Amino acid sequence: MSELESAARRAINAVWRIESARLIAGLTRLVRDVGLAEELAQDALVAALERWPRSGVPENPGAWLMAAAKNRGLDLLRRRKLGDGKRQELTWVADAEAANDQAIAPQEQLDEQLGDDLLRLMFIACHPVLSQDARLALTLRLLGGLTTAEIARAFLVPESTIAQRIVRAKRTLSEAHVPFEVPRGTELTARLSSVLQVLYLIFNEGYSATAGDDWLRPELCEDALRLGRVLAGLLPEEPEVHGLVALMEIQASRMGARVDTAGDPILLLDQNRALWNQIFIRRGLAELERAEETGGDLGPYALQAAIAACHARATTAAETDWSRIAALYDALAQLAPSPVVELNRAVAISMAFGPAAGLELTEALTGEPALEGYHLLPSVRGDLLAKLGRFEEARVEFERAASLTRNERERKLLLERAAGYADRSR
Repeated sequence: MSELESAARRAINAVWRIESARLIAGLTRLVRDVGLAEELAQDALVAALERWPRSGVPENPGAWLMAAAKNRGLDLLRRRKLGDGKRQELTWVADAEAANDQAIAPQEQLDEQLGDDLLRLMFIACHPVLSQDARLALTLRLLGGLTTAEIARAFLVPESTIAQRIVRAKRTLSEAHVPFEVPRGTELTARLSSVLQVLYLIFNEGYSATAGDDWLRPELCEDALRLGRVLAGLLPEEPEVHGLVALMEIQASRMGARVDTAGDPILLLDQNRALWNQIFIRRGLAELERAEETGGDLGPYALQAAIAACHARATTAAETDWSRIAALYDALAQLAPSPVVELNRAVAISMAFGPAAGLELTEALTGEPALEGYHLLPSVRGDLLAKLGRFEEARVEFERAASLTRNERERKLLLERAAGYADRSR
């Protein structure tokens, strides 16, 4: 492959990551089938791979890809045998042909339609009719522009498994006749929570990988943040959208300080805060302010963002306002109660009022079924026991935590802490 061809392929990959979601969204509006829309988009990508290395990248690559995909779609629909779906297919052809004349429409109108299409695609990819795993895979595929292989690597599962999830997801959406629309009223609230959950799950997998050899997967954080920012622009009056983006921005600000040069984890209180990205922090605080300005009580994501903001505003770990963090966790526990929230609340209480108070709260969580295999429960208990000078008990807890985690970097850290307290307990 020549240097020119290699440069063209790199450009195509970059264009695809940026344009694929808008391309698939616009095509889905035309053909009313997300599976067919993705197939047409992939056909356009193949055409680009064949032509651009010779002709060069066009001035407007997104428009080129859309035109190629529409033409392919028109050819495909015209060749189909007309049966029971004759009227609907002819309608799709007419819509697609009319769409070819959109160049005369005002740019503002095109931008508004594009935004609507992206929003509809988000709600389809995160539809509750799909399993959580399917929603994650389909969102990364359709909206993140990731290949099946990239998604499989991110979640440490075989590529065939991801491929099957995506195929089944598209089939399920087709069989359920999920409309290409933005839900309204109470349904919007319910469906929006699914979209936000998927985006945050993607972000968290990048921020603290649940398994594998790496502690961080920054590309997943970047994809979730990019989609979150798009969503905030499309739904500016939804406070929880701004809350989630604020939370992700502030957490992402710490990425450069979360691992050492060897890739091993550095805990929050030990991080060099000079390495925290101030641009991300300012963005996050601005998004949190937008969530607060919408009026009413803060939702779960905005409350978590407010907690993250307490850390972001503290120039040193010692300056952290733990009393406010504990109060925010109290509010979060009332609004969205869960064992994990209670565990985080115990940590905040311990920092604000002493390790004994925090340890007492964790006692009530030791029999919680939802935390039975959750490695952070014994990890927190180990830390609190160590602060109370109960080093042998701390060692046992850290060893248990190490046995439960599936992330190799985290296991190494936990075992090192256990070994340190083993020496001190002698």
